[in-house]
Amino acid sequence: MELTLYLLKLILPEFLIDNFDLVKYINAKQILHLYFEEKITAPKEFSNLIIIVHGFHKEITVQDFPIRGNRVYPYIKRRRWLDKNNS
Repeated sequence: MELTLYLLKLILPEFLIDNFDLVKYINAKQILHLYFEEKITAPKEFSNLIIIVHGFHKEITVQDFPIRGNRVYPYIKRRRWLDKNNS
């Protein structure tokens, strides 16, 4: 069964799907591992600044997201943004 964005929108928070890209998933031993990276679009809060992408923050793992008796581990990587004027 192919994992689609439609299915993800039904089971995960909308904020996660709208602001992050699913880059990989692994289904192993009744555990679904979902790997997300923040989209390269700058956050709205920074719209008045000149910012650049500067890698990622440390990845976090959410280990409490059961779906129908199976464990789901979303791994989330947020981008690091730098203000070009204050670097």
